[in-house]
Amino acid sequence: MKTILAYGDSLTYGADPVVQGGRHAYEDRWPTRLEMGLEGKARVIAEGLGGRSTAFDDFTTTADRNGARILPTLIHSHAPLDAVAIMLGTNDMKSFVCGSALGASRGIKRLGEIVGAEAPTAQLILISPPHCTEPSSPALDPRFSETIAESRELAGHYRRVADELGCHFFDAATVAEADPADGVHLDPANTRAIGDALAPLLKEILGL
Repeated sequence: MKTILAYGDSLTYGADPVVQGGRHAYEDRWPTRLEMGLEGKARVIAEGLGGRSTAFDDFTTTADRNGARILPTLIHSHAPLDAVAIMLGTNDMKSFVCGSALGASRGIKRLGEIVGAEAPTAQLILISPPHCTEPSSPALDPRFSETIAESRELAGHYRRVADELGCHFFDAATVAEADPADGVHLDPANTRAIGDALAPLLKEILGL
């Protein structure tokens, strides 16, 4: 059986955009849907942490949110891995963390380099996250409000980085959009959609 590491932030964790601190049911999270779509031929290890960035520090919160610092530990704790799917960058859009798509692309490239060094036989999939959007109510978290436009630039930068690294790329914004409840997180249907869309790609990549 193949093993896939799904590495991400609150979108991978399954944060509820309506209920603060809430979490989607296990079966609605995209790593779970991906595993279901692979029909028992692979297990998907979900490593999602709210607030995680690609490679930047955020000392305003608890735990270590720097994705580059913890990734090597997770790669080795779950080894051997056949694939690593990374969906990060939304938290990089916070102005005090990074604030630019270009900066996030530098961070995602660093993560790709880590995978290449620590799990050289694993297939790497870089996933650009759904765009941040203006919410209906309440007001968008001010940490994101200035960088909605930047979030729409992530896919182009990530595709370029994937080409540079010679790895796979998927644009989650083609199948999912943020819930207007907070303009950042996804409802259950859009969260499931990412896993469902990734399943054919992983089947092809891993020869399942």
